[in-house]
Amino acid sequence: MQGHPQTRQRQLLLEIIGKAEGHVDAKQLFSLAAARDASISPATVYRSLNLFKRLGLVEEQRLGQVRCYYDAKSSPRHQHLVCSGCGEVFDFACPLGEIMEKVKKEQGFTVTRAEVYLEGYCEKCSAGKGTKKHAE
Repeated sequence: MQGHPQTRQRQLLLEIIGKAEGHVDAKQLFSLAAARDASISPATVYRSLNLFKRLGLVEEQRLGQVRCYYDAKSSPRHQHLVCSGCGEVFDFACPLGEIMEKVKKEQGFTVTRAEVYLEGYCEKCSAGKGTKKHAE
C-alpha cells in the first residue's frame, strides 16, 4: 500500500469492500468488519477509508444528502440509482463516455469527471407506497 502498513484490519476492510454486493457506507462497513474482528473501531474504518481514497483503491460517491458510499476502484464504471425509501443503492449502465466524447467534439470541452445518480423509489418501496411506476 505504497509506504503504508498493510494491517490485518485494512486487509479485512478492503476484502469486504471488494466482495460487497452493491455499495457500502462507512456504518455498514464497520458492522460487517466488526462481525469478523471485534477489535476494529469506527475510527479505524473512517481512517482506512480516507487512506484507501488517497491511494486510489476505492471510489467514494456522495449520493443524496446524507451518506457516502464506497466501491472498489476495480469495479466496472457505472452510475447509481438511490432509493429515497429504503436507502438502497443500485448500479446502472449509462453512456457517460459517449456523452463526454460528444461534448469534447462539439464544444471543445474536455470533461475530467462526470457523475450521475438518480433518486427515486425502488420497486419494493414503490409497491409499498401504492405508487405507480412511470418515467417522468
